[in-house]
Amino acid sequence: MKNQIMLEAEQLLEEMTAWRRRLHQIPEIGLALPNTVSFVTEKLQEMDIKYTVYEDSSNIVACIGQGDKCYMIRGDMDALPIEEQAPEPFASTNGCMHACGHDMHTAMMLGAAKLIKAHESELKGVAKLFFQSAEEIFAGAKAMINAKAMENPRVDSAMALHVFSQKPLGTLGGHTNPCAGVYGFCIKLTGKGVHGSSPEDGIDPINTAVHIHQGLQELMAREISGFDEVALTIGKFHAGSAANIIPETAEMEGTLRVFDPDIRKRMIRRIHEITEGIAAAYRTKAEIEVLSDVPPLVCDENELAWCREVIHEVDDTLTVDTFHAMGSEDFACYSELVPTAFYMIGAGVDKPEERLPQHNPKIRFNEKVLPIGAAVYATAVLKKLGNRTF
Repeated sequence: MKNQIMLEAEQLLEEMTAWRRRLHQIPEIGLALPNTVSFVTEKLQEMDIKYTVYEDSSNIVACIGQGDKCYMIRGDMDALPIEEQAPEPFASTNGCMHACGHDMHTAMMLGAAKLIKAHESELKGVAKLFFQSAEEIFAGAKAMINAKAMENPRVDSAMALHVFSQKPLGTLGGHTNPCAGVYGFCIKLTGKGVHGSSPEDGIDPINTAVHIHQGLQELMAREISGFDEVALTIGKFHAGSAANIIPETAEMEGTLRVFDPDIRKRMIRRIHEITEGIAAAYRTKAEIEVLSDVPPLVCDENELAWCREVIHEVDDTLTVDTFHAMGSEDFACYSELVPTAFYMIGAGVDKPEERLPQHNPKIRFNEKVLPIGAAVYATAVLKKLGNRTF
């Protein structure tokens, strides 16, 4: 059985689909989302919803209702620097792509905003809707927090949904630790460039980088238990401009993902020790720049259980299981401040063999998930801030 909010959300499917497809055609990355912000604020104005835009970060906070209680829902809006290859008539053509489904999140949030606004008289508090930038570079949530968006009124608790392209429609997954923390780093190595015919006169940063890469892999193989959940990846390596020149510099970038705070601290220390030790052995200067530092996402057990009840009230045919993966989410920054719930929501296309992983240039999402997400958000707000039962 579906609740009244879900029935209302289904009436918005065509409108939310149009929103999503327009957003899909204007993907933007990082903290600068001018076209996305313009689209979202235009829709909020049409709904007569008050909002604040933080120009330096492209974050938007919309508020509905009045009172001391405050519940926050979040949808991220940024895309990825990926050239789209999906066979969609509304595919993006600007070199960026919503390959993680954040256009879906934004459309869901707009749908939720319309539903909540229609029931504003029932609220005995403030619903804060965070339309967030820069989740992909783990900067948007921190920008929200630094801008005091969690205050005035202070957020008491929060929830977020994230579409999952490999889960079928009608399924959701949650966990007290759904996502790992991430430590992103860049190792910059400086040697001495020379002609390739006389390597003895130079200091080869590529050679040093290769040994550091090997050392980091051995760190995983010999210092991490098979029972620990840790992933260390070097995904970018750049050096040199010609085959007969030993370059002056080399750079490599990677990420560490881990759930346990103690293991995280030890691994970061060992990354620095291995890098500095090997660099010294090969007479190379080494610098480590921190690119991202986001804690593991830790959800509140009571909020998770409460949201599970909300999901079943929205539609009792929806199923809820577990989701626990090495991916990272900057929603974790909010979870350090208030009790939160985070659920992955199935948005796989109908044919299982056509379901691709997030960040794939050919990925497609099932738009039938849009009213489900909007209804879950709106129902949670109305239950948390109102006295309605469904």
